[in-house]
Amino acid sequence: MATASETPVLDTIAAMTIDSVERCHMDDRTLILTRLAALVAMDAPAISYLAHMSPAIKADFTVEQLQDLLVAIAPVVGTARVMSAAGHITEAFGVTLALAESEAEAMAQAEADSRSAS
Repeated sequence: MATASETPVLDTIAAMTIDSVERCHMDDRTLILTRLAALVAMDAPAISYLAHMSPAIKADFTVEQLQDLLVAIAPVVGTARVMSAAGHITEAFGVTLALAESEAEAMAQAEADSRSAS
């Protein structure tokens, strides 16, 4: 029997994502582009983009490449969804940067605390 989790929805989404990635034979960049394009087509909220920001950064995507993605799919999904997505991507990227900065500050503080305790 499965154990109860404090985050069953997030756990389910994570498991589905892992399963999808394991079964997919696309390279990392193509996979991220495909997922981002699907999010744009669905008019997904910023939180949906958040899970894709770190992989996009790790795959060395540039702002220009993300803009190219939006330009490429605009005729298919429409300008309203593209503009909405641009805002959501910007918001998710800002959260990703803020989290990275907070993590870096915490690591620096832990290192400083470790030095002063020595």
